[in-house]
Amino acid sequence: MNGSVVQRWDGEYYFVLRTLLLKDFRVRYRNMSLGVGWSLANPLVMMTVYWFVFTKIYPSQQQNFPIFLLCGLIPFNFFTLAWLTATTSLVDNANLIKRTRFPREIVPISSVLGIVLHFAIQLGLLLSLVVIFGDGFNRHWVWLPLLVAMEVMFAVGVGLAFSALDVYIRDIRYLVESANLILFFLVPVFYSFESIPREYIIMYRLNPVAAVVFAFRNVLLENRPPSVSLLLNMAMVSGLSLVGGALLFERLKRRFYDYL
Repeated sequence: MNGSVVQRWDGEYYFVLRTLLLKDFRVRYRNMSLGVGWSLANPLVMMTVYWFVFTKIYPSQQQNFPIFLLCGLIPFNFFTLAWLTATTSLVDNANLIKRTRFPREIVPISSVLGIVLHFAIQLGLLLSLVVIFGDGFNRHWVWLPLLVAMEVMFAVGVGLAFSALDVYIRDIRYLVESANLILFFLVPVFYSFESIPREYIIMYRLNPVAAVVFAFRNVLLENRPPSVSLLLNMAMVSGLSLVGGALLFERLKRRFYDYL
């Protein structure tokens, strides 16, 4: 039984995952002159707008503000796009799900993994700017893969849960869109940790997206490792998200065919 499952993951299941990833990539950039360049253009445009507002209109005292801003903007953009894309993934691929037998979890997971490519491109931009305009490479960069992995794990867990709910309640996608607007102000994209009132700090530390932003700034701007408590909180919430999302998906997927 286990050998059969392994063979399927080596063969047809892997083929489905790869096909969905390629489909997402091709559809996203089809007929676009810039292609993957949009992954770089989007954060650069947003950074320029915020740089103008917070240096010319409402001057910020923050040192190296463009890098400070991208440390918040890039993790936030990844999560919100991954969350929304995963939420709608099952309904968007209803025909494939009805006609083909494969683990349904592959669909939302592949949606999140497809966004990881854009995340990696934008991280490359951020690291290049740190090397050119910031303090350059430091030994604490070794924490970055772990930080990215925990945010991806959190996004997969949330994506599994909300994609399953969206099959039954189609309003879920609009709820996610609204939540992303609120989340923008609950993640310290354009403000620092020091500006947060003490009574609300725990709320930010338990928010993995905000925690990733804090940790990125620790590593790339302050040349120090993230705190142990921050890493433990991220690991705990991301792990609970993944387990909870997988369990809810497993419970709800039995009747997907009826609702799709």
